Amino acid sequence: MHRRSFLALAAAGGAMLSTSRVFAGGHGRLGTFTGAARYGIGGTAEVAGNQVNLLDDFRFGSAPDPKVALGRDGYDPKTLMGLLKNTNGASSYAIPDGINPDDYNEVWIWCERFNVPLGVAKLS
Repeated sequence: MHRRSFLALAAAGGAMLSTSRVFAGGHGRLGTFTGAARYGIGGTAEVAGNQVNLLDDFRFGSAPDPKVALGRDGYDPKTLMGLLKNTNGASSYAIPDGINPDDYNEVWIWCERFNVPLGVAKLS
């Protein structure tokens, strides 16, 4: 392989890697987080199989007791998956047994301590 061909291949692979990393998997339903500006939430959530994935572009500023859950046009407390693992970047959460993810159209970041929403991603 010529040096020029190798460099072109490496550049193309690097571009594909940076794009595919943000949307890892690409086989689930995606949504973009919105919420109160003071919580600094943004980025993408994916529901794939029995798992919720917060993708590489996820970010969260600060609030007490942030937990991941699902909702159908509103937060559902029986879907809580635990404390937010990372405030920036990718993390994954197992959907509780007995919960059918197809019944839900949102991923929530919820403050359980004060029972208030911090952000929601509507799934497509």
